[in-house]
Amino acid sequence: MPQERLQKILSAAGVASRRVAEALITEGRVRVNGEVASELGAKADPDVDRIEVDGRRLHTAVPRRYILLYKPVHYVTTRSDPQRRPTVLTLLGQAGQGLYPVGRLDFDSEGLILLTNDGELADRLTHPRHEVPRTYEVRVFGVPTTETLRRLEGGVPLDGRRTAPARVRIIESFTKSSGEQSLLQIVIHEGRNRQVRRMCQAVGLPVITLARTSIGTLTDRRMKPGMYRELRPAEVQQLRADAGLAAGPAPAKTRTSTEPQAGVRFGHAPTPKHITRTVGGKPRVTKKAARKRVSKKITLKEYARAVAPKRGPRKRTK
Repeated sequence: MPQERLQKILSAAGVASRRVAEALITEGRVRVNGEVASELGAKADPDVDRIEVDGRRLHTAVPRRYILLYKPVHYVTTRSDPQRRPTVLTLLGQAGQGLYPVGRLDFDSEGLILLTNDGELADRLTHPRHEVPRTYEVRVFGVPTTETLRRLEGGVPLDGRRTAPARVRIIESFTKSSGEQSLLQIVIHEGRNRQVRRMCQAVGLPVITLARTSIGTLTDRRMKPGMYRELRPAEVQQLRADAGLAAGPAPAKTRTSTEPQAGVRFGHAPTPKHITRTVGGKPRVTKKAARKRVSKKITLKEYARAVAPKRGPRKRTK
């Protein structure tokens, strides 16, 4: 095999995405034939050279695996979290070994996310240059006008830079006790931090719930929060086509089924005490706090004692 860039080799072997692999190289954590390779332009032959990451030899013949997971709210899409919040990998248990999540989905959001060790596909799906669409169903306060929809579709300034054009439509509008609400379908191909929530907030539509329903053409309405399944070979090839890649080898056969199954911790994870839960972008009021807000009823006698001026002891008269 001809020589290839180290970051591409690491990504193809499932060590990490290409961007993370570049960081590993610049930090001096990669060695080729015993020599530290700290330049991003370094190349190697994975069939001939001995490549090590953090002292462990790289095995390039790693079978590709692809798992579709429906992330519940209050899970993070990382392998580990410094705030000790539950990660999506805790749902997979042993089935998640060697996999890492593609892209991100907000802590307060739910929906489909792909986990794989195919670094090349992961890079294609996450880089906005390849314009792989992601579809979201968003429930918001209020009913957007035609002008509001036009602003969302044309792009909203976030952090001094306008978002890429999006596709937006109203699925339905309805009235709740808290007021008018709408269910929107929003399709974007960027992956900026909390982008959909911030886009809606910028046009005056606070988000109540947000769920990702498809990645490219990949979707599965049968899946519920906490469920996952292996992708079928045809789905992998279609996902590669969505990302502009040629057809690759068939995914590895595993013991897990292509039918949705419950994860290790099914459903919503309990929110850690140090995490502030929000509703519509505002801190959620707990039942305990709500009880404190209710004024305590007092009797007329207690009220009279409270407002009456204090008097000294009554003097005895003869």
